[in-house]
Amino acid sequence: MEATRSGLHHGLSGLDQLRNNGVVKNGERQTEAPQGELATGERSTRNRVARSILDHGPSTVADLAARLGLTQAAVRRHLDTLAADDVVASREQRVYGARTRGRPAKVFALTDCGRDAFDQSYDTLAADALRWIAQSVGGGAQGEAAVAAFARARMEAQAEGYREAVEAAAPERRTEALARALTADGYAATAKSAPGPHSGEQLCQHHCPVAHVAEQFPQLCEAETEVFGRLLGTHVQRLATIAHGDGVCTTFIPRSAAQTDTSVSASTAGRNPA
Repeated sequence: MEATRSGLHHGLSGLDQLRNNGVVKNGERQTEAPQGELATGERSTRNRVARSILDHGPSTVADLAARLGLTQAAVRRHLDTLAADDVVASREQRVYGARTRGRPAKVFALTDCGRDAFDQSYDTLAADALRWIAQSVGGGAQGEAAVAAFARARMEAQAEGYREAVEAAAPERRTEALARALTADGYAATAKSAPGPHSGEQLCQHHCPVAHVAEQFPQLCEAETEVFGRLLGTHVQRLATIAHGDGVCTTFIPRSAAQTDTSVSASTAGRNPA
């Protein structure tokens, strides 16, 4: 584990560098530079590659090259280094709906170690606290109910900061408003039309600060889903979560009459599985 974190530190060098947006044209220095300066530029560009994956979810080489203004060859070189440091891993792109001909594109997603580099988390402390809550009421079903009550209270308090933004938006822009509010809280969220024949939108969270804790306590995901439904005034469905090993937390929001209701704070959502 120490060796992994050491390699990760070499690859991402802390949050200050992760937020460095300096561009190295085509992934290469165009003029002579001291070795130390060149190494710093290389790390900065790798950090931008990793940050782009965090913000946009699992990405192809072509996607990253277009977003960052780099050549695909330069992106591949930086991805090779990030993969060697266990910051990213490759996999086949998940296809929704009818599969087209040809082999699915390869995408690169952050590993658990890669996510840790962006987040000074207190996962162990949080998990221990929730475990204590469960045990303090006798464990079992009562313990699970106690953790669920905590998760709902936590999300309700957090949602107070989102409700104003959602209620101020036009009905058709509320999912987008919620995505912006979540992004301000570190979830790197986006809203887009849902693929396939279903009429609706997808709320995607490309980062989850509590993903490791939610692996052990899915009540956190369930409470979040319930709050999304109440904020948007419609029943929503959780399709995927980072805590369960997916690259992105994805929530489906159907387009329905409920979304045009001006009272988005009304409770119309039921309990949804994470």
